[in-house]
Amino acid sequence: MTMTTPKIPSGADGFQTRLLHELEPVVEENLERHLSVARPWMPHDYVPWSQGRDFAFLGGEDWKPEESPLDPVARTAMIVNLLTEDNLPSYHREIATQFGRDGAWGQWVGQWTAEEGRHGIALRDYLVVTRGVDPVKLEGLRMQHMVAGYDSGDKTALQAVAYVSFQELATRVSHRNTGKATGCPLAEQLLTRIAQDENLHMIFYRNMIAAAFEIAPDETMAAVRDEVVGFQMPGANMPDFLRNSVIIAKAGIYDLRLHHDAVISPVLKFWNVFDREGLGPTGEQAREELAKFVAQLDEQASRFVEQRERARAKAAARTA
Repeated sequence: MTMTTPKIPSGADGFQTRLLHELEPVVEENLERHLSVARPWMPHDYVPWSQGRDFAFLGGEDWKPEESPLDPVARTAMIVNLLTEDNLPSYHREIATQFGRDGAWGQWVGQWTAEEGRHGIALRDYLVVTRGVDPVKLEGLRMQHMVAGYDSGDKTALQAVAYVSFQELATRVSHRNTGKATGCPLAEQLLTRIAQDENLHMIFYRNMIAAAFEIAPDETMAAVRDEVVGFQMPGANMPDFLRNSVIIAKAGIYDLRLHHDAVISPVLKFWNVFDREGLGPTGEQAREELAKFVAQLDEQASRFVEQRERARAKAAARTA
């Protein structure tokens, strides 16, 4: 992407505000593109309402584990995905604070929030109607997770855009693979549809960083390094997240290999991070540190896959 906007001097007063202002035309262009390709969909269309029945409060029967059509791994992944979507009010607050509520940025914040809102609605309705999870436990987890909320810390606006460029793609991968793991064609269809939204959101943010590289290459490279090195999924503070993440990783739904190959690498390649010219000393140092980290991540991913394959082989041998 070629920009005619003068580069903002590194360290300039009000840098983040000026950068957001310089990106406004790019936001407007990409919002228009997004609206031209995004297709509205109805959450209720993906819920098998005929399978629903009353719980004990209305004279029916409460949930029993044997009623769930999901195996324990798929159930865990579905709950993690839903709880992540549940924190939308916190996410909205974060991006509205970072990007503002006026102009093209504000329009995007509203559009993004409205589209994301469908995800939690559809997932919860599907799980409750099909009795896929314990609704009482699910509500308790929702309350606990939402009360804790989500706090991005002291990220700058540029770091926030860099973060969601990776996070939206990571969520897409997680949703798609969770859908496959359920063994339910309707659940897979629903999660594939949600993943399509996440992919379009990723494209928007990815294009913002591509433009930012032209305006402030050093600052942008530093922001990308920071978010790759310190990356955490937005649901990292939910109850039992670490344990559930291990379960999900062992099942191959989302693991270090996928994080490196399907999330980090393709986005960095799109930005031409490792072949980009015109960086100053700060940008070059950030790129060197980024390259070192990505190489280490690749090695860690390979070790994890090897360990997982050995464990699976041992389990298969014991079964045989």
